[in-house]
Amino acid sequence: MSNTAPEITLSARNLARRFGNVQVVHGVSLELRRGEVLGLLGHNGAGKSTTLQMLTGCLLPDDAGDNLCSIDICGIDLLHHPVQAKAHLGYLPETPPLYRELSVDDYLVFAARLRGMKAAGVASALARTRQRCGLEAVGKKIIGTLSKGYQQRVGIAQAIIHEPDVIVLDEPTVGLDPAQIREIRSLIRELGDQGSVILSTHLLGEVESICDRIEIMQQGRLIYGGTSAHMQQHGSVSGFVVGLRNPPPLAVLESIEGIARVELLSDTQFRVLHAPEHDPRAELLTLAEQQGWQLEQLTPLQATLEEVFVSITDAETAAVARSAAGDRQPGPSDPGAER
Repeated sequence: MSNTAPEITLSARNLARRFGNVQVVHGVSLELRRGEVLGLLGHNGAGKSTTLQMLTGCLLPDDAGDNLCSIDICGIDLLHHPVQAKAHLGYLPETPPLYRELSVDDYLVFAARLRGMKAAGVASALARTRQRCGLEAVGKKIIGTLSKGYQQRVGIAQAIIHEPDVIVLDEPTVGLDPAQIREIRSLIRELGDQGSVILSTHLLGEVESICDRIEIMQQGRLIYGGTSAHMQQHGSVSGFVVGLRNPPPLAVLESIEGIARVELLSDTQFRVLHAPEHDPRAELLTLAEQQGWQLEQLTPLQATLEEVFVSITDAETAAVARSAAGDRQPGPSDPGAER
């Protein structure tokens, strides 16, 4: 990987793709920076795989008309100079492109030569890649005899053996057991530290544990972008969880000025909601000390990524539904219009 490569390793503008009469991807634009792991998050069928196939040159985007489509990999135009641009790319599709009858070593040597590596450099690249992907013990084994987790490692190894600047992974942990998922995520995080990674997933734990930034995709459109921390703040709730060893009746807590609602979580723990402009924590602390409630916990509420994801996607679905309903409203001159 070149030390002089640009800070922005991947830039895409106005990607669109139609299959038959179905528009699968609508005007997607995104950027990937060096040292970053970007998670493309969305439900199954959101258009993630189609987008990644266009980013890697495996699928041509449709003509976007006046909105010119472009894909640059390390400053090289993928659509006009695909061979040069793809030299900086490593790609693992959702189904790893493995030759199951080959040994791991033979397959990775083949992948290296396919990537244009000179014979003199293949041995060292093979050793380095086996070490990074934890494949030292299975180099001579036939790929078809390996577990799914090891086959996934081989799939990642073929994507990185030429040390690309940009690594594209489509659902890299799908179908793996928890131990295998943990190992693959650790490897992806390491790859992101050394290069740039964009991965697609529908698993919220995936983006939370390894991604620096998130783009949410729904029905072929990017509807949200930001860090996981910002995503959680997007769904922040004005409230807190309070623990009291000697709590008062629920009605006493609800009577404190500014508190909108109190929910009982346990005999000594409460979920307190309040208006954003009126934080009752200071008054609660004073009363707890005066009344001997014995405060044990006071933790601000923070929405989970799952709650925020559902909120964002549901809001987008509702907005699309309202727009469609508006388009169907009969005008004054329509036969079906009310008189």
